[in-house]
Amino acid sequence: MTGHPQLELCADAQLREHNSFGVAARARLLARAGSLDAVRVALDWAERESLPVEVLGGGSNVLIASDLEVLVLQPRLLGIQWLDADAEFIRVRAAAGENWHAFVLASMHRQAYGLENLALIPGSVGAAPIQNIGAYGVELERFVAAVEVYDRSEQRTTQLAHAECRFAYRDSVFKQPDFRERYLITAVEFRLRRQPDLQTGYAGLREELSARGVTNPTPMDVCAAVCAIRQRKLPDPAVIGNAGSFFKNPIMAMHSALAIKAQFPALPIYPAGADQAKLPAAWLIDQCGWKGYRSGDAGVHAEHALVLVNHGHARGAELLALARRIADSVHARFGVDLEAEPRVLGG
Repeated sequence: MTGHPQLELCADAQLREHNSFGVAARARLLARAGSLDAVRVALDWAERESLPVEVLGGGSNVLIASDLEVLVLQPRLLGIQWLDADAEFIRVRAAAGENWHAFVLASMHRQAYGLENLALIPGSVGAAPIQNIGAYGVELERFVAAVEVYDRSEQRTTQLAHAECRFAYRDSVFKQPDFRERYLITAVEFRLRRQPDLQTGYAGLREELSARGVTNPTPMDVCAAVCAIRQRKLPDPAVIGNAGSFFKNPIMAMHSALAIKAQFPALPIYPAGADQAKLPAAWLIDQCGWKGYRSGDAGVHAEHALVLVNHGHARGAELLALARRIADSVHARFGVDLEAEPRVLGG
């Protein structure tokens, strides 16, 4: 490949340190690109060599199930630009390689609000719209004005307006295989509030603020409470490999949810709009006896049934097999299908 000062290449690369599950897998080539021009060089080379490309950001929402005969591209595009403001909103552009949590904190220090409930979610800014990340009653889509992408076919950058992103619960157009093959997220433009509009209705968040004696919270109070809850409930990937919640909470017609509840009266159900209901996947999994389960080094966290963990040397294929067993058991008992949140590579 043609040399480029902002392009680092590693052949037969070990990916253990590049995924939060900490699973061992190898990639035919790993390319770290520090500029859009370096990204173009890597993509052009992959096209000439007919080598598939997988984009890997922070690796916090991915399960690598096997070795990858691909070019793994890590775009390390950095920069935050404060664009303009009016009486209500501030527009800011964050490059895809920026750390998500650091960007949340930077926004609040700039008195640009809205993202406080999404604090401490691991990963990069560029990964956030793919999953339409959400936590404690807030989803990212509420604040996305546009997403900037590099079009590999036309070899230029363009913007997708909010509607074109087709955001849904833990979903977006960016998850579609044909879209991923053509487009690469390079930046996200946000529309944040100048005055706080705090979302504290989530039960666990209300309780945390109350326990802290906070009766009139600021955005920083909400951020601190969210961080405390996440640190208490979710294991640190630096200590034990994981990708946070592994399964989405199932959404279905309210009448279907009520029919299941008639059989299992303890089942919590939550309104999800338009006669839809959301079921807590953690409750379903816990009822099937999986919390704390371990087979070799692949397991389920002892404190949170939604979190699959790597106790040390589990292979991605072992974790994927465990996930499928969990999903099968939930379907057999409740007739409910579980869908994985992380993207599975290989396998």
